[in-house]
Amino acid sequence: MGALATALSALRATIGGTSYPLVMPSAEDARRVGAALVAQLDDYLLPRLARLDAPLLVVVGGSTGAGKSTLVNSLVRAPVSTAGVLRPTTRSPVLVSHPSDLPWFRKGELLPGLTRTADSSSSPRTLQLVAAPALGPGLAFLDAPDIDSVVDRNRALAAQLLAAADLWLFVTTAARYADAVPWELLTTARLRGTVIALVLDRVPPEAAGEISAHLGEMLAAHDMAAAPLFVLPETTLDRQGLLPEDVTRPLHDWFAQLAQDVGARTAVVRQTLDGALAALGPAAEGLAEAADDQARAAQALEERVTAAYRHAGRTVDDGLRDGRLLRGEVLARWQEFVGTGEFLRTLESRVGHLRDRFVAAVTGRPAPGRNLQVALESQMVTLLRGVAADAAEQAYLAWQAHPAGAALLEPSLQQPSKDLPERADRLVRDWQQWVLDLVRREAADKRLVARGAAYAVNGLGLAVMIAVFTSTAFIPTGAELAVGAGTTVAAQKVLEAVFGDQAIRALATRAREDLLSRVNVLLEAEAARYSERTAAAGLDPEPGAALRRAAADVERARGELALTAAVTATPLPTGGAT
Repeated sequence: MGALATALSALRATIGGTSYPLVMPSAEDARRVGAALVAQLDDYLLPRLARLDAPLLVVVGGSTGAGKSTLVNSLVRAPVSTAGVLRPTTRSPVLVSHPSDLPWFRKGELLPGLTRTADSSSSPRTLQLVAAPALGPGLAFLDAPDIDSVVDRNRALAAQLLAAADLWLFVTTAARYADAVPWELLTTARLRGTVIALVLDRVPPEAAGEISAHLGEMLAAHDMAAAPLFVLPETTLDRQGLLPEDVTRPLHDWFAQLAQDVGARTAVVRQTLDGALAALGPAAEGLAEAADDQARAAQALEERVTAAYRHAGRTVDDGLRDGRLLRGEVLARWQEFVGTGEFLRTLESRVGHLRDRFVAAVTGRPAPGRNLQVALESQMVTLLRGVAADAAEQAYLAWQAHPAGAALLEPSLQQPSKDLPERADRLVRDWQQWVLDLVRREAADKRLVARGAAYAVNGLGLAVMIAVFTSTAFIPTGAELAVGAGTTVAAQKVLEAVFGDQAIRALATRAREDLLSRVNVLLEAEAARYSERTAAAGLDPEPGAALRRAAADVERARGELALTAAVTATPLPTGGAT
């Protein structure tokens, strides 16, 4: 018992701790089933396992107007539960037991979420306890709300109470016995292993045989042919609103026999308890599959975002290789810088540097190298802003097409972050400074650069940046000749003279890799805006696995305990009346 109770408590904690925050077809059912399982564990399984010898609880349930309250009152020969023509009549459940059994139900271990009261109440969260000396000890009736009540909370409470039953006494009428809702609950009860007995009420005497036969066929078709069936004819109630004793006597005697037979009561309790425990495995598996759906959905959303921003990264890489960034303003400034001989002169003498500074001071025009650096920066920032905008749009549309993603979206995700332009500017400026520092370190022992000092370093650095924007590091191809007009050849020769052919290639490769690394960091930060939405949902990294382990532990402990194997008595007395 201790091992099973421990396993049940662990399963209860696991079910209660598993959430289904993403909008998926299986999520709503999983939340409902999970809540129902937690309620059954709290309301019935754990307290019943702790006290197998507690009084047997018979939950009286059925359709609206079936006469449940009247039947309970008639069985205990006292008006303990309100009956009437207004619907719904039973607003709060009423539990009737022998006075000696009331302390067990008053303790609140069974159905702990309901407040105990001795008075009639209209609150569905209260449980009215009534003592009935005419009812023998060891057996209690619980008059539940209608299973098809027009009030949602009444239907939910009825289902909760039925899940806490040791025995379900289903009450229906000749006019309602074939309704769909009761049969759905009866099937659920059978699959859960609950012991069931049925009362067919208000049957016209002339139709009793035909209706009873049809109901019997339906029971057999639903694998419930062994369930005891009691047929009560149409009759007139007495002054207290009770059925005549001769009408209820077969049912009364059947329950009296059950109450007096400790072995039969024990068999009912163990059969229902074992069936409920066995049903936990399939139910937990359903929850595990729904939890796995959540994990798969989160992964699918993540993959869609990753794909969008990976494409953005590839676009930047392609832009660095295909020469597109050498077009327009960059090409004009590069030709101005190299084609006029400014670059060569600045490498040979600091005079060029001093002259350019003087000209800039007099004319107000920046030196050609500065124009080129600004043009490179502007072109690169424009590319980054464009790919980030495209990636945000693609990720947004991809999530919008997924039910879980659509529910997580907010309008701001459709555009890049508001501070992206500033971060892109900073990225390019920091990269340009890194390239200049790289050139300075690599050329520290080159006398030519030493003569040109800082200005020569700037010129070489700009040439390396231009090299990054071509796929072959200044070896002209058709595309690069078209956009560069062959002007890269001059810079290539100068850089080869300073650094050497292989060094140039290495410098350009290192600079390109560093730039792409910075771009990836920028794009990852943009993509994180999406992944933060799924992370905020708080999904368990192994949602299904934990549920399966906990359910397997319960099933293992149930098998070792062998509840039903220990019972040799007949589970139910034979009974039934027409």
